[in-house]
Amino acid sequence: MTQTNTLLGYPDDARLLILNADDFGMYDAINAAILQTLAEGMVGSTSLMVPCPAAPQAMNLLRANPQIDFAVHLTLVRDLPNYQYAPLTSAPSLTDENGSFYIDQDWNKVKSQVRLDDVEAEFRAQIETVLNNGLQPTHLDWHCLGNGGRPDIFDLTLALAKEYRLALRVSPPHVEQVQSQGLPCVDYDLLDSFRVPTAEKPARYIQMLRDLPVGLTEWAVHPGLNTAEAQALDDGWPVRWADYKAFTSPEVHETIEKEGIILIRYRALQEAWQNLSN
Repeated sequence: MTQTNTLLGYPDDARLLILNADDFGMYDAINAAILQTLAEGMVGSTSLMVPCPAAPQAMNLLRANPQIDFAVHLTLVRDLPNYQYAPLTSAPSLTDENGSFYIDQDWNKVKSQVRLDDVEAEFRAQIETVLNNGLQPTHLDWHCLGNGGRPDIFDLTLALAKEYRLALRVSPPHVEQVQSQGLPCVDYDLLDSFRVPTAEKPARYIQMLRDLPVGLTEWAVHPGLNTAEAQALDDGWPVRWADYKAFTSPEVHETIEKEGIILIRYRALQEAWQNLSN
């Protein structure tokens, strides 16, 4: 029995899965792929990178499709060395010598210098930008930095989720901390699809679905098209293209149905978090 199954009203032996498409707004080929995977019905939510160049297009797509559950994909780092994007705020501790976010590989070198007040100001600016564009997110999560990259950043983000009446992506070691407050969250570590061998998709996903444990699991998947833009910009494009093919494939969809896996959306978690804060 898992606490989250109980809190969400599912049987003790139910296998629940959230498929969330990360990096919406990074560039156009990602936006197009994510929108298509959401339309296919397996992927149930996405995560918007507000500081990125393709974020305005992504926000237009969200306005045109208000049924989509989405997170503010709180961004403190970049993962493409030649693709620049910067904080929305004046936050010196968050930027490199060019005024852009640091590359994620440099996080361990710079995380001790990152000021929590800069992080809070930037996170609030990203959330408020979404709200000011007439959009209503369902949850918060982080780009590249699991649980925010630092314990105090996790605690800050948890407080912001409660303040803005949103759910939060959580993974160990913070699961017990959150569930002890009566808040539903995943029971297991987050799956990052960049860790799944590209050449073995979708067969690996199918086996992982067959092996899915009881309780709530979340997979952070990264659909993207194999356009010339993507191939020139992003050396991770094969991962994204493989994810796109997997989560638009009949075989993966049929496996989910055959295994009796229940796909849930972040809206269900958000509603539970809101009910507990009333």
